[in-house]
Amino acid sequence: MKTNRELQIDVLDAIRWEPLLKLAEIGVDANDGIVTLSGVVDSYIKKSQAEVTAKKITGVRAVVEKIVVKFNNDDEKSDSEIATAVLNALKSNRDIPFDKIQVEVENGRVTLDGKLEWNHQKEAAQKSASNIDGIKVLTNNIKIETDNADDIEKAGIERAIERNWSMNNQDVQVYVSGNRVTLNGIVHSFYQKEVAERMAWNAPGVWAVNNELIIDYNE
Repeated sequence: MKTNRELQIDVLDAIRWEPLLKLAEIGVDANDGIVTLSGVVDSYIKKSQAEVTAKKITGVRAVVEKIVVKFNNDDEKSDSEIATAVLNALKSNRDIPFDKIQVEVENGRVTLDGKLEWNHQKEAAQKSASNIDGIKVLTNNIKIETDNADDIEKAGIERAIERNWSMNNQDVQVYVSGNRVTLNGIVHSFYQKEVAERMAWNAPGVWAVNNELIIDYNE
């Protein structure tokens, strides 16, 4: 079990090792596995990368992200410019049904809305938008709804999780109710928790995944 200081140092070192974050002024506080990120960066993609990096560190159970995006005057974009850039990015991505997504921008805060059939399309929209200059906050409110009338295959999700090399025979319980999937059990890392959720999202007919997996590095 890492001490708070050891975990803080590991997260800081990982952030500084990322080329995108080398010069970023990011502070890290650790308390019983809960890591809080603070500071100021000059792009949303750096803010997002810091959170992703922290989640990969052994011992991190939760991440509280308080990083602020602040631009130099020359880098400030109008809401109209941001909206145009986001729409163009979504339109150029072939994985995204562009006509099913609505974009709202207010004071540099971007919100994505709409309904898509697959979670990978929602993630693609998030990734495309996050690279746009001028964004301070990105909220992805896209909902997943499918016309697939088949029942969700619980056993299929379980097999997909079991055969993934990273899961290492973790005991993950899958529960299905209508179009919703709930995951319970214990895993050893944020990565395993996210892999299990991604496997669940890949099942046809899934509208929502409630990921209740607990991270326990001592198991």
